Amino acid sequence: MARPREFNETAVLDAAINCFWMHGYEATSVRDLAERMQMTGASLYNAFGDKRSLFRQALERYVDQSFGDRVRRFELLPPREAIGAFFQEIIDRSLDDKERKGCLLVNCALELSPHDTEFQEIIGGVLVRVETFFGRCVTLGQKDGSITDRLPSVDLARHLLGSFLGIRVLARSRPERALLEGLISPTFALLDNDIVKRENYPE
Repeated sequence: MARPREFNETAVLDAAINCFWMHGYEATSVRDLAERMQMTGASLYNAFGDKRSLFRQALERYVDQSFGDRVRRFELLPPREAIGAFFQEIIDRSLDDKERKGCLLVNCALELSPHDTEFQEIIGGVLVRVETFFGRCVTLGQKDGSITDRLPSVDLARHLLGSFLGIRVLARSRPERALLEGLISPTFALLDNDIVKRENYPE
């Protein structure tokens, strides 16, 4: 009979997330993880497998906590408002990131994705989910008249995805509100339907 786990799995996964987030995947050692998670190396392996397996589980939890939670909340809003709220929260979180850790997903995309096919697929799948969220918002906004239909929804969704990634990367070196909001302002202008008053989305 298997023994019950003698630790809080959510808490130790969150500790692993913070460890990978602070140091990056390659620079994080099993000893670093064991210390941060307050587990022995043997217990860590027994519970989560090797470092790669643990990182995969930590990344999945991070994605659900950050992107998954954000989408669940913002999909309750009108589509144009949802896009604005999404980016405002991204900017606010970037500016609150005093340690300049950035976004774990984007960091992973830059560190691992170019040469690691497994994580390339994982990260690519998440980015497709982000693009799909934007695509749903744009399509609904085009139907209700709050977003322009001069461009295809798929092109606008991909433009929004690029803006999201750009903000996350730029904020690590230049976390300045005027800069980040200035980056997204033309994107919002691109979305706006000419017949919709712009007073709710000032430049």
